[in-house]
Amino acid sequence: MPAEFNAPTKKWLTVVGIGEDGVAGLGDEAKQAISAASHVFGGKRHLTLATGLIRGEARPWPVPFDAGMRDVVALYGKNVCVLASGDPFLHGVGATLARAVPSTEMRVLPAPSAFSLAASRLGWALQDIETISLHGHAIDLIRPLLHQGARIIALTSDEKAPVQIARLLAESGFGQSRVTVLEALGGENELIRTTVAASFDLENINPLNVLALELESTPQARILPLASGLPDELFEHDGQITKREIRAVTLSTLAPRRGELLWDIGAGSGSISIEWMLCHTSLRAIAIEANAERAERIERNASGCGVPGLRIVKGAAPEALAELPTPDVIFIGGGGSETGVFDAAIAALLPGGRLVANAVTLEMEALLFARHAALGGDLLRLQVSRAAPVGSMTGWRPAMPVTQWSWVKP
Repeated sequence: MPAEFNAPTKKWLTVVGIGEDGVAGLGDEAKQAISAASHVFGGKRHLTLATGLIRGEARPWPVPFDAGMRDVVALYGKNVCVLASGDPFLHGVGATLARAVPSTEMRVLPAPSAFSLAASRLGWALQDIETISLHGHAIDLIRPLLHQGARIIALTSDEKAPVQIARLLAESGFGQSRVTVLEALGGENELIRTTVAASFDLENINPLNVLALELESTPQARILPLASGLPDELFEHDGQITKREIRAVTLSTLAPRRGELLWDIGAGSGSISIEWMLCHTSLRAIAIEANAERAERIERNASGCGVPGLRIVKGAAPEALAELPTPDVIFIGGGGSETGVFDAAIAALLPGGRLVANAVTLEMEALLFARHAALGGDLLRLQVSRAAPVGSMTGWRPAMPVTQWSWVKP
């Protein structure tokens, strides 16, 4: 906000939620706000819905969309109105505006969200179901929600998304799930149709649609468990993977906290950074992998496990660490014995940052012992044995032991 301006005596920006019923669904306060505004911003559809009320200048959003809201901020102090779909602060433009305009200078008049409208049509209690926005996002994001008996309401991007999501369900072992497509909710063209994912046959779908899913799984369905330590078979790998039991302990030691960024150095299959991101939607990770084939494999694993936002850096540490955003936590699972990797990792952490490193080789273990002697922290020895045939009987076959060093930067 320009420094020369003093705070206005009244709220200069009004954000109005508008539904497919247009002007008919607005209250008197919202109608007055639109009519009184000198400038009205919104998508072309929103501006068309409110045409009868707009007296000032109609301003469609620029293409590409300006997340900095420069056009709106430039009108600081004037009587400005922004039109948004439904509830502006539920996957809407409200949150974007709030990063540019203080909430004390905004008046917000929300309408029912698409989630609320869909739940009301279906008789579903919103607090008992999963909701997700796939609008402008990869549909793979829905994968962690795929569990037997779950109900999901998903916002989509266009008319192609329903069949794409139905195909994903069928390929994942959820082909018998009921898929309800709710189109143009609240408008005169509202239409609700239901089919089964495996035999999805709906045509001429309105681009403005919401999906409601009632999931039915087969015994072979690809389900991502809610606990850390996913089965190894859920990951494509060439043997370079932190095994399930060790991974569960490692995730516990990494101790993810909301909003944190992880560097996964020598990521291998990407299993650690993928499970890190699965812990919470606010978590971010960067997988650093020198082997190009493994880096491509990490990308496939990330999509297949529902975290397509995992950033993958193809290159060897420590050179590949330059210019990366500052991490909150670092995991070193491979390449730690290379010269300079530990020094670069430790230097990158801010005070309070956490570092966890696993070793299976004597050379890497020696490095961990040396770091522990110099810096402190905790050392842990992990050993897993699995039952396996021994002739006609059964015995324990031990996996390679893992030494783990964890440390918090003072």
